[in-house]
Amino acid sequence: MTEKGPVQPHGASHVPVLLERVVGLLTPSLEAEGRVVVDATLGLGGHAEAILERSPKARLIGIDRDAAALAMAEQRLRRFGERFTAVHAVYDRIADVLADLGIDRVHGVLLDLGVSSLQLDQAERGFAYAKDAPLDMRMDQSSGPTAADVLNTYDAAELTRILRTYGEERFASRIAAAIVRERAKEPFVTSARLVGLVRDAVPAPARRSGGHPAKRTFQALRIEVNGELATLERALPAVLAVLAVGGRAVVLSYHSLEDRMVKRVFAAGAASTAPPGLPVELPEHRPRLKLLTRSEAPTEDEIAANPRAASARLRAVERIREAAA
Repeated sequence: MTEKGPVQPHGASHVPVLLERVVGLLTPSLEAEGRVVVDATLGLGGHAEAILERSPKARLIGIDRDAAALAMAEQRLRRFGERFTAVHAVYDRIADVLADLGIDRVHGVLLDLGVSSLQLDQAERGFAYAKDAPLDMRMDQSSGPTAADVLNTYDAAELTRILRTYGEERFASRIAAAIVRERAKEPFVTSARLVGLVRDAVPAPARRSGGHPAKRTFQALRIEVNGELATLERALPAVLAVLAVGGRAVVLSYHSLEDRMVKRVFAAGAASTAPPGLPVELPEHRPRLKLLTRSEAPTEDEIAANPRAASARLRAVERIREAAA
């Protein structure tokens, strides 16, 4: 599983990010017989394996949109027998997945966002800017437009918006103009040409700081191709809706756009909805969630062991009451 993180130029071992912290937050709600936990971004199954090992009474539903990762996770976790179920789906469909399995509520949900090690380390997937590969970037390779489709069909204004919004790229308009100019000569097919174009479009002083000049462009394209922010926006309320009282949700995000969205939704659920000045807080206005963490980052030791964990931020909540009728 998610052995995830931002795109890095070199491979890293498949180490689940913040493994001990994730497991420590989820297992207290999984001690009773028959409890169900959902790893909604299963990846290669690292977090799932640890959860199943340390919560022997629990059943785990593993969801992933990447069929290749799902097959590898199934192989890894088959020793748990009926305690593990794999489902090929995007994680915002969590309610539908559970309904199909006859499950109403669960006591744990993990969302480990970003790109899995499998996706990063297979050059042909096109996620890593340090490897020349087809510009695909689809987490589910069975459907949807590729990064090449985006580069070759979006107009300059739309490309600028994507690069600025999803990549927080200062030179978005310059890069977009260069893309439109160069694709008129020949369509974009592989990543090396795009990396070179971005490097040339970014002013030399800016290239000397802030990491690889193409990293923000690749992040933006990946988010656009996979609809990542829209998926997360749909998924967060769906996750909270299936969470039983006493259940916990843990989210690992890898860039500020994701983390701000998670923070906003969790904070809203943990706040009273009572109108200002109301002398007594009625039960239906009380918080539905309790914040278990603020924003936690990996330790220096973990980053040294797993560089892909560097940008991870963890947030967790517990459901403390049902929604008002």
